[in-house]
Amino acid sequence: MTPTATVLLVFGRGVVADDDGYRLTAESAARTDAAVAYVRAHAAAFRRDPAARVVFTGGWPHGPAGAPGPPDGFREGELMCALARDAGLDAHVRSAVETRSRTTLQNLAHAVQDGLLDPAEFGVDRPLGLVTHPWHLPRVRLLAGRALGLSGPALRDVPVTGPDPVPARRERAARVACRLGYLGLRTPEALLRRERGLTRAVRLLGGGRGFTGRRPG
Repeated sequence: MTPTATVLLVFGRGVVADDDGYRLTAESAARTDAAVAYVRAHAAAFRRDPAARVVFTGGWPHGPAGAPGPPDGFREGELMCALARDAGLDAHVRSAVETRSRTTLQNLAHAVQDGLLDPAEFGVDRPLGLVTHPWHLPRVRLLAGRALGLSGPALRDVPVTGPDPVPARRERAARVACRLGYLGLRTPEALLRRERGLTRAVRLLGGGRGFTGRRPG
């Protein structure tokens, strides 16, 4: 029998600011809903595991670099966690938030650095669940292999249903850039240093906000 992932990492898909404050994008909400649905579908397994948890990740990915982000309680991970708790997640499992990240790599690396994940606890018999849209999962798996040292059955896909149109060519390019840009690096710290260096280089060349970027992400 395929083991249930009782630790989930939920990747955000954006926060937007409007006249009423800050809110999740529909895609971020869909990822939150998928995590709650997975926990409900496997409620018995989550109850049996004292270390079970759901980690919601994300800071302010849409904000310009260096700009002040939303106030406490309104960053991506916090808004997703609040939505999940409103849907009854706390009845089944505890939750945690990571709120510093702006990219997919940072989601993974900061979750480890903040003590929310320990890669050593995961393996074939105890996979880490990855909650995101299907187009995003290949890149998440690639980066999880680099940052966490996890691959194959040590990772469990928890795909989100529903539309989230992302140009396939752009996402393929992002995966290739990640594969080449992080070649040979195997620790979160080294990967983050490389990402910062690549981001600075791209900005100097006028190429945009960052190397890996949150969108798509």
